Amino acid sequence: MKESPSVYVITLNWNGKELMDDCLSSLLAMNYSNFKVVMIDNGSQDDSVSYVKNKFPEVETLQNGANLGYSGGFNIGLDYAFTKKEAKYVLVINNDIKIDKSALSALVTVGETDEMIGFVTGKVYYFDRPDTLQTVGKKEDPIRWNGGHIGGREKDTGQYDAVCERAFADDIFTLVRRELYLKTDGYDTTFFLQCEEYDWQARAKNLGYKIMYTPHAKLWHKESMTLGKTSPLKAYYDARNPMLVILRHKSPDFFRRYFWLHLRNDVVRSSLKVLIKNLEFEKSYNIWTGFFSGVWWGIRNKKFTLRHFIP
Repeated sequence: MKESPSVYVITLNWNGKELMDDCLSSLLAMNYSNFKVVMIDNGSQDDSVSYVKNKFPEVETLQNGANLGYSGGFNIGLDYAFTKKEAKYVLVINNDIKIDKSALSALVTVGETDEMIGFVTGKVYYFDRPDTLQTVGKKEDPIRWNGGHIGGREKDTGQYDAVCERAFADDIFTLVRRELYLKTDGYDTTFFLQCEEYDWQARAKNLGYKIMYTPHAKLWHKESMTLGKTSPLKAYYDARNPMLVILRHKSPDFFRRYFWLHLRNDVVRSSLKVLIKNLEFEKSYNIWTGFFSGVWWGIRNKKFTLRHFIP
């Protein structure tokens, strides 16, 4: 009987000790026959590592010693799994989750159908509303490129039960093919956090790789438990990073259309809303500093021309 392809499941932790029980116990209970679970720790101060070592001895732990961000932290795990352990696939997965026991088998089944499938994801539900979808992938948008979540906040009545290709996908959980990693080197640490999967998927698509979705892989997500849904740090990178992806991968004309929409809706309106409605001065400030950081990145790296701003 042919052995199942080897998979390393890597999750990233930063002071998330309280999330480990649901995450790791559900990962270890998966019914796939050939996988290892690795926790990458980004310099936690909450005794996460010793807790995992004692309670989940089957889980390997890698300690970075510092917070390398989402992209830098996961890159340590990707390099370990693909370069040192020569895994065929890696499942990148958040730590604020609970996963169905059949999810990994379903992801690999789709991955094995076509060598040009670079990423495979599945159904993501809200943890506190277990029959309500958070995302089943993302659609393409004519101005923003990376569009909104498909299925967001919808009750799952079987309306997304077909295996299909997606334009983009959140990487709450994503199966990654070895060959794709070797050609792209994983996440770009320019992004630190937010939009790192968007950029990686854009680079993969440029190489002809596909992003697939299967309804047979299911996961329940606690949503932004490490960073926080309204974190000022998240606001900074939300304002900065989508702009960098468009600047890197799209034409000046496309960027111009995106830039003015982003400035009006995501920067001006968002900053005024959090300032006036919620008196969140730090978050409003970070939205603007993130935006100007993105502009400065483009200037410093000589990416801009007049066409990026004026027709």
